[in-house]
Amino acid sequence: MSASPARNDRRIILHLDYDCFYASVFEVEQPALKSLPLAVQQKQIVVTCNYEARRRGLNKLQLIKDAKRICPDVVIVLGEDLTKFRDASKDLYLLIRSFIWGGRVERLGFDELSLDVTEMIDYNVGLLNPNTMTTSFFHLDQKDPTVGFAYDATKFVGSTYPPTEEVFARPPDIASLEMKLLIASHLNGYLRGIMEHEKGFTATGGASTSKLLAKLVGSVRKPNNQTTLLPPYETSQEAASNVIPFMDAHEIQKIPGIGSRLAHKLRSLVTGPDTGDQKVTVRDVRLFPGMGPVLLEKTLGGPGAPKGIGMRVWNTLHGVDNTEVLEARDLPTQISIEDSYGRGRLDNMESVRRELTILAKSLIRRMRTDLLDKTESNPGQARWLAHPRTLRLSTRPRNAPETDGVRTYNANRISRSAPLPTFLFHMDENIDALADRLVREHVLSMFRKLHPEKSGWDLSLMNIAVTNLVESAGDQKQSSGRDIGKMFRQQETVLKDWTVQEPVERAVIMQPNVSEIPEVPVPEVPGWTLTAPPDEADVWEEGDEESLGDVECALCGAAMPHFAQLAHQMYHAVED
Repeated sequence: MSASPARNDRRIILHLDYDCFYASVFEVEQPALKSLPLAVQQKQIVVTCNYEARRRGLNKLQLIKDAKRICPDVVIVLGEDLTKFRDASKDLYLLIRSFIWGGRVERLGFDELSLDVTEMIDYNVGLLNPNTMTTSFFHLDQKDPTVGFAYDATKFVGSTYPPTEEVFARPPDIASLEMKLLIASHLNGYLRGIMEHEKGFTATGGASTSKLLAKLVGSVRKPNNQTTLLPPYETSQEAASNVIPFMDAHEIQKIPGIGSRLAHKLRSLVTGPDTGDQKVTVRDVRLFPGMGPVLLEKTLGGPGAPKGIGMRVWNTLHGVDNTEVLEARDLPTQISIEDSYGRGRLDNMESVRRELTILAKSLIRRMRTDLLDKTESNPGQARWLAHPRTLRLSTRPRNAPETDGVRTYNANRISRSAPLPTFLFHMDENIDALADRLVREHVLSMFRKLHPEKSGWDLSLMNIAVTNLVESAGDQKQSSGRDIGKMFRQQETVLKDWTVQEPVERAVIMQPNVSEIPEVPVPEVPGWTLTAPPDEADVWEEGDEESLGDVECALCGAAMPHFAQLAHQMYHAVED
């Protein structure tokens, strides 16, 4: 049984994979590091290293002591704080997205992007002139014909799979998939050049008709290069597909979507259960006797497996991937910080408190980085774009040793959630003080509920997160409302030149007689304590986001601003 290989001629997908991203972040900060062997350390492991270090024998996931032995002059930098990597990744993402029509750019981790450039390529194909192919112009803006770059539409940028001549003896048909991919290779090269010129980062690129194929073909030649997967993508009487031999050559675990667990099951099926981690290629699996969706479902299915996994993997083996490029959210759905720990690291409450404080500091930094609107003219008055409502603490205990002394791995976490304290939104307090208070007043009590024993824990991981984000009033489509203050400021700016300014001798402000305003009876609701009206400085106004959670209901725990107390009390009264 065969699958139809990768037919999706209407889409053109690019892939960008930043070269040695963690190391590159430090190299951009300190250019002198580019010529030195550089390794980034997390715990006692080399998480990545630059190509100069790799040339001298270093590799990812080596122990630090081994790295120093192999390359004594290696420069080691600490990379456990991910803030600078996260910021650089977001900066590069926003740069690339600014060029792509419709913003069809998906982030894959910190260092990879998938780009759907179909609309851009189709538009530029329509502008090609067969008589001036070598002096073509790629239009980056449909409205401004001067924005773009010149290119030669008779040859690809970078490499191709399979390899082809640099210049066509006869240029391909303008309407063909090959021509679309050729033009896409020029866009890929232009974007990589923009990244390097403006931000100092290099990237490896791929071009094809799906995220799967673009990612795989992009890894053919690293670093700082790019490859395009050439048609045909289907076998016909005239030619064989280029997709099948390209996929067949890959080791099974190198295929996106087939992780170590699935790869282990497929290797055991093909080579037998006692052959260890022998290398098995896509071709080995695809041509295994009886192979097809049914056998794959039987082999890979079971409790916890996604429905239809057999057909999905079967399509993947043939290069078929119809998943869409998903534009990244401007705001995250949650912010989560965690760390793993060796045995004996967390054996008393003081060590737990110390590690939780470190996590809390990173969490608050992330909140300020990801959730503050820093586009206002006064950065010190940055507005919160969203307010998380829930604080969550998770831990992962190690399993106790079995009777034979073997300790099995525990992948399960236990969690505890609570309302997020509103003081975390106070910008006038420094992060260290907020983190200490958060741990002391909230997180430690959550930890004690997860682990009632006073000591003796054996935890391999702790995670602290804020979830249940509610977007503030703003301009985003998914916002709960619009920022009225910002709307009036924008209106004032737009109409400034058209506003007639008349001299005013005296302004008279009419104020109501407060004594004439009747009192509104407030129903008594058990569990509520009515507070006095807030001082003038505490009155909530549209855009004053910090006071959104000044009051909590003792019955249901809901957080709300002062002005919402009355309506919420009446809600409970009616409910009773």
